[in-house]
Amino acid sequence: MPILSNIVPTLKYQDAPNAIEWLCTTFGFQKHLVIPGENNTITHAQLTFGNGMIMVGSVNKDEYGSLIKQPIDAGGNTQSAYIIVEEIDAHYAHAKANGADIVLDLAEQHYGGKLYSCKDPEGHLWNFGSYNPWVASS
Repeated sequence: MPILSNIVPTLKYQDAPNAIEWLCTTFGFQKHLVIPGENNTITHAQLTFGNGMIMVGSVNKDEYGSLIKQPIDAGGNTQSAYIIVEEIDAHYAHAKANGADIVLDLAEQHYGGKLYSCKDPEGHLWNFGSYNPWVASS
């Protein structure tokens, strides 16, 4: 029997409740599970996008939280996610209209598909593209 593996990126936000709403409104994520914490924090949230998922929570000083640096504290991003979008032109226009900070405009890529990169209100870098490596021909 083959082993099923999934990768679920996790992100921490200073204002996680606002970030969740922004990610859903601007990028099209859907709330799968949101567990509120004390003082307007999020203990844990799961947001889906197609068959993918991210986990989101509030910045805190617990054992795990001490391992994570925010983009503002790291002097920029050290990692980013790539999300496959079928209707990339519409997704780009919607994200731009909803305040995403576009850092690389939508453009054709030499390996196929289109890609754009943007930052969310707390500076996390996001990459959206139509290139799907699972179905790309070699």
